[in-house]
Amino acid sequence: MGTVTNDIEVDVPISVAYNQWTQFEDFPAFMSGVNSITQLGDRKLHWDVSVGGVQREFDAEIVEQHPDERIAWNSTGETVHSGVVTFHRIGDNSTKISLQMDWAPEGFVEKAGEILQIDDLQISKDLAEFKRLIESNGFESGKWRGDVPRADDGLGR
Repeated sequence: MGTVTNDIEVDVPISVAYNQWTQFEDFPAFMSGVNSITQLGDRKLHWDVSVGGVQREFDAEIVEQHPDERIAWNSTGETVHSGVVTFHRIGDNSTKISLQMDWAPEGFVEKAGEILQIDDLQISKDLAEFKRLIESNGFESGKWRGDVPRADDGLGR
């Protein structure tokens, strides 16, 4: 299982950073490996990604979302992909964004990319591009402030 963890500080209020992150269909503007994301509902997404020349499509579900705090998702179906992004207020106009993504590399190219930590470099570049875009705009292109509570797994968690 590949795991990528990275964070970045952006010079915008937490609500601006969070609101922009809820605009999943805008991800290709800053995530170079994402060809498109189609929002199928408040909790359903369809991803089309290319990593290291390998194209993959999968569906994902938002499993937890709390405004200005966190967004977590899991893929549905055979493709293994999950992640969580958290937002931390540093100051009135400063926010720390922490991103963790887990995925199961398939095939030689993806497994080699994981070993060489190309996925880590990709996420670092993508977060830097998010920072550049949100700071240069100074505002979000849209927002969704809904709350998605984490489902009870029957174990009291």
